[in-house]
Parts: sequence; structure tokens; C-alpha cells
Amino acid sequence: MHSANEPSADSGGATKDPRIVAAHARHWRRNIRLTLVLLVFWAIAGLGCGVLFADVLNEFTFLGCPLGFWFAQQGAIVTFVVLILIYALSMGRFDRQLAAELRAIAGEGNRS
Repeated sequence: MHSANEPSADSGGATKDPRIVAAHARHWRRNIRLTLVLLVFWAIAGLGCGVLFADVLNEFTFLGCPLGFWFAQQGAIVTFVVLILIYALSMGRFDRQLAAELRAIAGEGNRS
């Protein structure tokens, strides 16, 4: 474990370049934003469609079941699995963008 004043393992003990710090901050903001958006969608599907709007949705059927019932029993789970997939794919893309940005910064540092 390291203290706040010690360099972290991911920095390799190097002096913190402000461009690297900014790249990591952007990456973290994207992660938080994505997480919040996906949580809102999950809440809408799980609580909204399964409980709050169930009476309205029950006027429609899906696979022979009232739609509100289906969301309460299966739809929230299916939505959760889809949101996990979206999160994993998005974070993979964000991580690749961060890695490319850090390589570009490192390449600029090597040329100096």
C-alpha cells in the first residue's frame, strides 16, 4: 500500500506528467458517466417497467405474458446482462483510447 505522497505502481515511480494525469482524469470521468447512465437505464427497466409502469405495460403481451409481468420476472435480468455487455465493450474501448493517448505522450517524451 502506498501513501498519497508516494508514487503509485501504475506511474512507475516517474514524475507525474500533467498530460498523463489529465488523460487518467478523462478516462475516470468517462467511466463514471457511463456507469451512471447504465444505472439509470437499469433502474428504469427494473423498477420503472417492472413495478411503476406495470399496469400500463400489462395491456400489451410479450411471448404470451403481460409485458409488465415479463419485465418484472425476466426483462430486468435481460436488461442487466445487456448493460454489462455494453459496459464491458465500452470500457474496453475507453481503455484502448487511454493506452493510445499514453503511448502518444510517451512517444513525445522520447523525442525531446
